[in-house]
Amino acid sequence: MVLKFFLLFLLAVAGLVNQHVLGQQVPDKTFQPKIESPVFEKGRGPRVGIDSAHHNFHTATGRYKSFADLLKRDGYRIIDFDQSITEQTLKKIDVLVISNALNKRNISDWALPTPSAFERDEIDALKLWVAAGGSLFLIADHMPFPGAASELAKAFGFTFSNGYARPALQRERGAIGDVFGKTSGLIDSEITRGRSDAETVTSVTTFGGSAFQAPDSAIKIIQFGPKSVSRETKRAPGITRDAPTITIDGWCQGAALKMKKGRVVVFGEAAMFSAQLAGQMKRPMGMNAPNAKQNYQLLLNVMRWLAKVESRQD
Repeated sequence: MVLKFFLLFLLAVAGLVNQHVLGQQVPDKTFQPKIESPVFEKGRGPRVGIDSAHHNFHTATGRYKSFADLLKRDGYRIIDFDQSITEQTLKKIDVLVISNALNKRNISDWALPTPSAFERDEIDALKLWVAAGGSLFLIADHMPFPGAASELAKAFGFTFSNGYARPALQRERGAIGDVFGKTSGLIDSEITRGRSDAETVTSVTTFGGSAFQAPDSAIKIIQFGPKSVSRETKRAPGITRDAPTITIDGWCQGAALKMKKGRVVVFGEAAMFSAQLAGQMKRPMGMNAPNAKQNYQLLLNVMRWLAKVESRQD
């Protein structure tokens, strides 16, 4: 019974349970948190492309509508990036957001193998673009998404585990999601500090996801502690009975990297930056969840860092 509940939880937080079990997830159109001090004038900020060309599970008009709407309110110009990644298409944007891309093979079959969602030429173009000053925000949730993003992530020094990550945190009874705070995996950095005390993030909630190893030079944002594990399932959603378990103590679920003139942010969880109503009861999940009140501020801080907006250093 406990195992059954745990598996249903994993499916629910990823938004992947059959509609008859939990109902359909829809964007929360009422989610409009106050932005005390927008960085850019409306429609004058950096051009943010949100990828939809790689069978993405999250797009600007779908599960990441609230993501896109929040950025618009901070002045960014949102573009549906629906083309292959090339030197020419990248000239149209300043920041590229890729969330839960998939290879065509895994659109309806979430079983191993999970080939790369990106062609080698696309990865090479992205790496050159970032080195020249572009900014990449790469998000890959639980299996099969880390597998699809692994080759791209490795180009920047990040190594994903293609499974379901579970932190060794005490979840409040009845709560959905895992809360990371100052003493439980949320790392103080120029990103979590923001520009002022009002923008400092001290607590965020994640809803499942994956883990990855970051380069030594990376800025860690969320880090797993002792006894945290990843279940390397062979098929999703859910976890196969023969799934190996690996220890992920010291691994990350969020990290950032400066690369020559450009910047990269990687997260192993997508729902934390959505705002959805889940299931037949329309329970808030994501930035609109009751225990995720600072998630939206973390998203703003991440995007501002990618846009090279100066933050408080200490």
